[in-house]
Amino acid sequence: MDKNTVGGYSRRSFLKTGAAAAAGFMILPRHVLGGNGFLAPSDRINLGYIGTGKQVYTLLRNIGKVPETMVVAACDVDRKKLAKFVGEATQLNATKASHAVESYGDYRELLARADIDAVVVATPDHWHALNVIDAAKSGKDIYCEKPLALTIEEGRAMVDAVKKYKRVLQTGSMQRSQYNFRQAAELVRNGYIGEVQEINVSVGEPVKQCDLPTMPTPDYLDWNMWIGPSLYRGYHPILSPPIEDNKWAWWRGYRGFGGGYITDWGAHMFDIVQWALDMDNSGPVSFVPPAQPGAEEGLYFTYANGVRVNHKAWGRPNAIQFIGTEGKIEVSRGFLDTDPVGLTQQQLKASDKRLYHSDNHYQDWVDAIKKRSKPVADVEIGHRTASVCNAINIAYELQQPLKWNPRKEVFDNPYANMMKGRPYRNGWDYLGR
Repeated sequence: MDKNTVGGYSRRSFLKTGAAAAAGFMILPRHVLGGNGFLAPSDRINLGYIGTGKQVYTLLRNIGKVPETMVVAACDVDRKKLAKFVGEATQLNATKASHAVESYGDYRELLARADIDAVVVATPDHWHALNVIDAAKSGKDIYCEKPLALTIEEGRAMVDAVKKYKRVLQTGSMQRSQYNFRQAAELVRNGYIGEVQEINVSVGEPVKQCDLPTMPTPDYLDWNMWIGPSLYRGYHPILSPPIEDNKWAWWRGYRGFGGGYITDWGAHMFDIVQWALDMDNSGPVSFVPPAQPGAEEGLYFTYANGVRVNHKAWGRPNAIQFIGTEGKIEVSRGFLDTDPVGLTQQQLKASDKRLYHSDNHYQDWVDAIKKRSKPVADVEIGHRTASVCNAINIAYELQQPLKWNPRKEVFDNPYANMMKGRPYRNGWDYLGR
């Protein structure tokens, strides 16, 4: 099939059809869509999964626990991974009500289905923008894995599309639905450690150029489609490991596909920094990389209020250290340590500022779909956090200080501004969607 054709008609045609319906789109009863044995709209949300690699099983299990969800379709360019997912999703469906899971090799065919209410995007980062923008135009609500966007410009385009078509998007920044991080952020927001002076974030290295040799492509993998909008390079199993290896794919580490640990773990940890500092609709104003070429840590960025955030290994991996004038907070998924000690279980006062409270990231998404409201990590939040991560990578690569205007989303450096986007292969650009 031609990559610009879906189900016998063009991408433009099917997206126009989706756009026409999007403004008034609601979760419809199955009988409206021609099905039998339908449930009420509030009881059933039909899901399509786009991308069926290793991360998807965490999503399948957790979203599957939300009783009103049902998996009806899945898409991947790796036929073995797709078949495994379909088998497990079918077993999950059997615990609720028997429902077949259809397979697709092109996500646009999945989006063309009128009976799909929402999609879960778990593709490599270089696919997120196209998946999300096309899903929004097709009238689907979206759960998109973090980091939301591979580039700053893609992130803003995703925000624009989600808002234009009135979709609900939850970014996979699930730490916002965990006690440790919400407690830490609320303590910081309300001055329980005094005025924040400095923040240390320990995540791994920035992105790098892909230097992997080309190897023979497996016959079950559509490599051209895996590359999609990115500049073409040959197959290597580190980028897309065979299902038998059960490895985390390290496309994450290479430019054009991911953003290194800066976006992989950074999208979690810098996200909590943004939350704690009340910067979900803004961001830092400057980025200063270390002077030595090839450095993998040592960059710092500052906010307009003077708070400095250091990217460095401060002693505890994948964790954040908030240092205030009256105390300290160290937080990760495995610990919440405070000085003074009693802050770990501190009950906030009635007069304190409270943050969005979610104990289940996936239920929160489904509830937002039903209420047509913003979830705890909506599209603007996801974009702003991804922008911080992407700006860090840009500063490391250019090896020079950058000023950033978070309102206009521009740097003071023309080369940095060119790096807000990326080149696309013919036919794949998100522009014009």
